[in-house]
Parts: sequence; structure tokens; C-alpha cells
Amino acid sequence: MSRRVVVLDYGSGNLRSAERALERAGADVTVTPDLGAAAEADGLVVPGVGAFAAVMAGIEKLGAQDVIHARVADSRPVLGICVGMQVLFDYGVEHGVRTHGLGVFAGGVTRLTARRIPHMGWNTIDVGAGSQLFRGVEDERFYFVHSYAAPAAGVEGVLTTATHDEPFLAAIERDAVAATQFHPEKSGDAGAAVLANWVRDLP
Repeated sequence: MSRRVVVLDYGSGNLRSAERALERAGADVTVTPDLGAAAEADGLVVPGVGAFAAVMAGIEKLGAQDVIHARVADSRPVLGICVGMQVLFDYGVEHGVRTHGLGVFAGGVTRLTARRIPHMGWNTIDVGAGSQLFRGVEDERFYFVHSYAAPAAGVEGVLTTATHDEPFLAAIERDAVAATQFHPEKSGDAGAAVLANWVRDLP
């Protein structure tokens, strides 16, 4: 039986590539702003592109923060992608402005101090011990497009890191919540394998 996955549509960019990638991973996918569907799905995907503050504003305008928190509290799977990962942290700082996040993970998201910003392109990762997302894909490269990231220090969970002049959190897994800073839907076979692992593990 295919797993029912909702990609949350709160007005953040093109969601069709994520929809197609999840369908290829074997999920029955719906892209919708419907909070009832988001609450009831086997898995909820929180995508995100652009600015932290804009993504949080979209989530709060829809009222989706309560659904996300309820799923986390009930250990029901949530997957954050790119800025959808970042807003799971306590806060984000962009252009000197601090915006509160969803507070699922401790800590904040700040600008990378690398010489070249944004970090755009393919990068290797250092997979955390016990990772379920990266079963069989530990030595692959993934596609990143971002100027901000969370540090791994002080965060609890299975932590996967990447380095762009400095190390940063490339993915996190804790209980039923998983998130990736890279775009699995744009990361070829490696990203497809990550999504397939996530879909396969849905209850």
C-alpha cells in the first residue's frame, strides 16, 4: 500500500519537483494547503525556498504551525527541505533581523561565513551514525542552494554535516522528524534514494 504524503502548499515557490520526486519514491502525493489533509497524511513534507522570514510568514498565515507541532508531538513523520528545514529551528537571522522559527530543534540559523555565498552546487556529506535517511547512500553528493545554515553544535539527533569553508548541518533526524538542507528532489539518484528511504519508513 502506497504511503499518503502531503507536500504543504503555503505559497513557497515551485512544489512540483518535490511532488514528482516523491511520486517516483513510491508515495501517493498531494500538494495542498489543506490542514486536515496535512494532519492526516502518513508523511508531511514542509518545503521552502527563499527567505526564512517569508517562509515563516507563509506557514503562520496558513495556520500550519499547529499541525506541524501536533505531528511532532504525536511522533508522526515530518520532512523539512531547505528553508523548510531551517524554520524547524528556534530562530533565523537574516540581514540583522531575527525571526522566530517553529522551535522543533534548538538553536538558530545564521549566514554562512564562507568566501563564496551562496553555497550553490554539489557537495559531499558526512553521514551521522545510525542514519536511516542515508541508508546505502553515504558516499554520494547532494545539491545545495543556500546562504544560511544551522551549526551542528548543541543540536540533538542524528546529525549529518557538510562543509563549505566551515561545517554546517546538512541533515538532521530525530524521532519522527527529518530534514535536509540540500534539495533531495534536485540531487539525482542520491536524492531519490534518500526520499525512497523516508517514504519506505513511513508507518
